[in-house]
Amino acid sequence: MQNRRQLMMAAGALAAMSASGALAQASGADAQLAKLLDDVFKETLDDSPELVTSLGLDKGERAAAKAQLHDASLAGVEQRKARNADQLRRLKLIDRSKLTGMAAVNYDTLLFELQTTEDGNRRFAYPSGGSPYVLAQICGAWQDVPDFLDSQHTIETREDCQAYLSRLEAFASTMDAEIERVRKDVGLGVIPPDYALDGALRGMKVLRQPADKSTLVSSLAGRAKAKGIAGDWAAQASALYDGKVVPALDRQMALLESLKAKANHDAGVWKLPDGEAYYAHMLSAQTTSRITPDEVHKLGWDVTRELSARADVLFKQLGFTKGTVGERYIALYDSKKGVYPNTDAGKAKIIADLNHVVQDMQKRLPEQFGTLPKAPLEIRRIPAATEGGASTHYEGASLDGKRPGVYWLNLRDTAESPYWFLPTTTYHEGIPGHHMQITLQREADLPMIRRVMGFGAYAEGWALYSEQVVQEMGVYKGEPLNELGYIHDALLRSARLVTDSGLHHLKWTREKAIAEMRGIEGDPEPLAAQEIERYSVWPGQACSYMVGKVTILKLREKAKAALGPKYDPRKFHDAILLSGSMPLTALENVVDLYIAKTKG
Repeated sequence: MQNRRQLMMAAGALAAMSASGALAQASGADAQLAKLLDDVFKETLDDSPELVTSLGLDKGERAAAKAQLHDASLAGVEQRKARNADQLRRLKLIDRSKLTGMAAVNYDTLLFELQTTEDGNRRFAYPSGGSPYVLAQICGAWQDVPDFLDSQHTIETREDCQAYLSRLEAFASTMDAEIERVRKDVGLGVIPPDYALDGALRGMKVLRQPADKSTLVSSLAGRAKAKGIAGDWAAQASALYDGKVVPALDRQMALLESLKAKANHDAGVWKLPDGEAYYAHMLSAQTTSRITPDEVHKLGWDVTRELSARADVLFKQLGFTKGTVGERYIALYDSKKGVYPNTDAGKAKIIADLNHVVQDMQKRLPEQFGTLPKAPLEIRRIPAATEGGASTHYEGASLDGKRPGVYWLNLRDTAESPYWFLPTTTYHEGIPGHHMQITLQREADLPMIRRVMGFGAYAEGWALYSEQVVQEMGVYKGEPLNELGYIHDALLRSARLVTDSGLHHLKWTREKAIAEMRGIEGDPEPLAAQEIERYSVWPGQACSYMVGKVTILKLREKAKAALGPKYDPRKFHDAILLSGSMPLTALENVVDLYIAKTKG
């Protein structure tokens, strides 16, 4: 798994400060920074052919990237560490005191990314950029590459088909490289929990279909046929799949099976070498703030109490009067309200209904938001082959506009996704959440590295904040059931603060964390288990949502207090969105710039 903060993507530039105009007159420190930002972007592309493809840049001088995957070997990892250290060295040669406005924001953003990565690289001998585990139920090429090839590797020409075959062969090499890294980490005592190994093995078994049933084969063959590209692509892909991919997958499965005897059931990273420091580092990296584990835990319970009070009122309106809020959410799930038929037709109806939600919100966006995204949004089901372990998520549009933004919805079982919380999920993943924020960043006149960098606390904080803005717009007025869906999703994020810190700081078991989560927001046990298992292998990430939202809300109150009647939510949201994804530590500077400009 590469650094997810680098591959997340998002944002834009302060409307008042055109980057192109500023760069044209740049000199001194500004010019040095502009050149370094450009160099870092090029070096990032050099390291990640997948990012090149994701951005739609795998053509012209970067056409060769379309046939490649990143170097997943131990040597490749060390090369990226060395490059990060060198980029940090070059950045620190620039005099920060000579920078102002967005140039200072750009510097601070890159500094946080490079310094945080460097600190992790220096202190920990195992991965510190996302998950500590190379392979787990949500980690590894087995999880990432099939979806990537199907959804992001475009097929238009014969060369595209050949490039797909090259990547299919590289997939096997990547899995073998991961085996090498896992063995190194096992020697350090870094082994995933037993249930994470079991989850990975279940997912790998689903992926390991006969060639004629594998999406890795049918994706190429079907799309080549649709484009009329001559050749027996199914036969070529099948030969590589059977001859290279399946044996490599079998080697990974054999390795994970052998680790079961060494694995234990402890969920938290406290058990890893220097584990307490590791969690503190990951919490800082993921929340891009200085919040401590104890503060995270307290914030989780504080927000939970506030949200639960409103949920109590709404439940009583619907006749749910007995038990805690979490127990009433369990009763709401058990009532089957809003559950569509668990059939392809029922799932298609969900997507059709959610498209109407998007269309209705599109009309209302100008009430609260100034600049709107140009790239279209599509809602798609997560493929059956990967829906067992995959979560609902958003995938950004390509820079060239040829591939839309996609909101991937997990519909493996409609009983797990009653309609009452799906509108809120759609606002989070689509508009005014991830699709709007990430698309505006990619469409912005910012240095390219700023257009593609992503920080989870900013992006997830924005998406969660945007859910509240929708609620404030009165969308749920007279619809207590759907408002309970909104509160449910907010409670999920407050529960994440409680359980993530519980697992990794307070040494909770997986089972205690599941019980606490269900007690807060009442998810069915399988969903709660999937959530907790995700947090246990991706420490700190679950905390980024609510920490980001609370930070944006505080900055909104600061702007309102400073500007009074001059405050305009559309201009405030432009200031946040058009400045690009950044650490929360830098976001206050952006709001201060907006306040100063508005005051005149």
